[in-house]
Amino acid sequence: MTLLSVNLNKIAVLRNSRGGDEPSMIRAAQTCIEAGCGGITVHPRPDQRHVRPDDVRALAALLRGRVEYNIEGNPFAGARGTYPGLIELAREVKPTQVTLVPDSDSQITSDHGFDPQDQRDLDKLRPLVFKLRELGCRVSVFVDAGSSAFENLAAIGVQRIEIYTGPYAHAFAEGDAHGMLELCAETARRAQQAGLAVNAGHDLSQANLGAFHAAIPGLAEVSIGHALIGEALYEGLANTVRNYLQILR
Repeated sequence: MTLLSVNLNKIAVLRNSRGGDEPSMIRAAQTCIEAGCGGITVHPRPDQRHVRPDDVRALAALLRGRVEYNIEGNPFAGARGTYPGLIELAREVKPTQVTLVPDSDSQITSDHGFDPQDQRDLDKLRPLVFKLRELGCRVSVFVDAGSSAFENLAAIGVQRIEIYTGPYAHAFAEGDAHGMLELCAETARRAQQAGLAVNAGHDLSQANLGAFHAAIPGLAEVSIGHALIGEALYEGLANTVRNYLQILR
């Protein structure tokens, strides 16, 4: 079964809007785990707009030995203030998986992936992937639907890709998702042929997940946050997680 990893960034956004410790990242993670999710995802940024380094550490202590822990981030963003950098955070907490994303402070959210044909990025990623693998972390790279040359990622030690599903979700909402769904499926096939497992995430929801899941045989993991947390306002967090798990079954 495809693993559901719940992204808790939006819990942190709500907490930070008021200050203090509520809503609790730990309680949210615990609720998701008890509802049956297979993983927790966070995406700490240098500007600390939502998840903070201390959240990353606290969640690591809660999750260890229970569910997978996926930390997303820009591997090229250096330390800033109390943010030590993605690689250093991974060294501290040793998550199950690190997902490398080329985001920046100017992006409200991640809106594109790495290009597996960009030799400059590949050369910069190679030593970082090596460090993460040495720490025992599985390494995934965020890519756009339609990407190719995945053997280049495999050659530097990457083990998975995560398909950026924002354009698919937009097309689904517009009522014409067939083309984007085919593009995502072909991207997954190319990655799998290169020996990489396939994850997916961004704007997946209860409405569009079923069609996506059916179109991608062997889909290893979906990371879902924004829609899941929004739906949980009406349905409750535990019930919403169970709804997603039912779709994936």
